[in-house]
Amino acid sequence: MTQIHPDHAGNAAAFLIPHADFRERHRIRIHAPPGAVLAAVAKFRIRDDPLARRALWLREWPGRLLRRARRKTFDLDDFTRLEQPDPLTIAYGLIGAFWAADYGLVACASTAEFRNNRDPYVCKLLLTFTVTPLPDGLCDLTTETLVCCPSPDARRRFAPYWYLIRPVSGLLRRRLLGIISARARAAARP
Repeated sequence: MTQIHPDHAGNAAAFLIPHADFRERHRIRIHAPPGAVLAAVAKFRIRDDPLARRALWLREWPGRLLRRARRKTFDLDDFTRLEQPDPLTIAYGLIGAFWAADYGLVACASTAEFRNNRDPYVCKLLLTFTVTPLPDGLCDLTTETLVCCPSPDARRRFAPYWYLIRPVSGLLRRRLLGIISARARAAARP
């Protein structure tokens, strides 16, 4: 079962962003070794879930109408995989004006670029997946989204977008965890 813990920021966040103005956390228990879970996380793409594909198509529809559409549908490939001091955490970073029709993405090729971006008009989004080994071949997989708004203007612009997308984002995150769980369990079978 997935749980939401909106008041927790992990070690990855402290390492990568100065603070989180918005956050969401979900967790699932999986009967698979940590390596299989991390491999399933690394291979997952949003397009793997038909409901997520539809939700993103709807999210991007106004941009297509206004001819501000991206060439391809948004996916995890748009994120930068960030270096982590914790081998049981995979972290992705994204910088942008997410409320814009085209997400207002800012190029970010490295962990240093992500950490050092100081543009007051865009937000940093940190997406982490952390595996916690448990007894009896179980582990918890936690995914957390944290958004840092560097200025009051960015926070004012981002807040309505966050509250609009958060219910759908939560549903999609729970589905993502379910897909990753199924893949990790299948990979762990002899």
